[in-house]
Amino acid sequence: MFQREARKGPMLTGLGMMELIFHAAVRSVRKNHGNPIIGLLLNIFQTVMLVAVFFLLFQLLGMRGMAIRGDYLLYVMSGIFMFMTHIKALGAVAGCEGPTSAMMKHAPMNTFVAIASAALASLYTQLLSAIVVLYIYHAAFSPISFHNLPGVLGMLLLSWSSGAALGTLLLALKPWQPDAVGIITQLYQRANMIASGKMFVANTMPTSKLAFFDWNPLFHTIDQGRGFTFLNYHPHYSNWEYPLKVTLVVFVIGLMAENFTRKHASISWGAKR
Repeated sequence: MFQREARKGPMLTGLGMMELIFHAAVRSVRKNHGNPIIGLLLNIFQTVMLVAVFFLLFQLLGMRGMAIRGDYLLYVMSGIFMFMTHIKALGAVAGCEGPTSAMMKHAPMNTFVAIASAALASLYTQLLSAIVVLYIYHAAFSPISFHNLPGVLGMLLLSWSSGAALGTLLLALKPWQPDAVGIITQLYQRANMIASGKMFVANTMPTSKLAFFDWNPLFHTIDQGRGFTFLNYHPHYSNWEYPLKVTLVVFVIGLMAENFTRKHASISWGAKR
């Protein structure tokens, strides 16, 4: 019953934390569906349906002429993939186990592990879905190439990290006002259908309209990602430094708020709600 716990060095503690995050991420991937293959297929189907809807929308509205010169479907997919990665990371982190969750009763588990595992599980699912969709399109329909593939991956990771940072802030606020946070999360995800700028490129927009979009980190990552994807597009009204700074600031504020919430949270909050 009484036992002395041996002290671990920093390296063993770090390795133990990474192992715990890995197992929690696997659990998070399997949480939505018992069969991970079916879960992945459902996510791929959702991505393909969104690409098809926006492809038809561009055709019906006559917006194809506004696209970048190059593979038109790749232009559509470049915005959809980053949009999906951003909002899925936000939703996964905002919806993970908080300080009042039953999982926190287990000694090694903590909210940092829950946040990291939910974010990594979301990244794994979205990245694998994007690779499968791009490979099928490349092999069965039209060969594709990227002007700067490391730059594209960097913008995808920046879209993911900004979504995870915003999700961390919402997670910290959720025990205080769960209903309001749920509404804010839904509004933000729906608003980004337009505010993310995936339907157009910044270079073609009037300066007066840019103010409605350049506040959004996702707008910058999508526009920069298209600059890395296509040889013929050079973004002039967006940059990658802004979303990086916003991500770091929001993540620090989110961790501070989560620490405050964890210290003041009562287990009765979860029972009442």
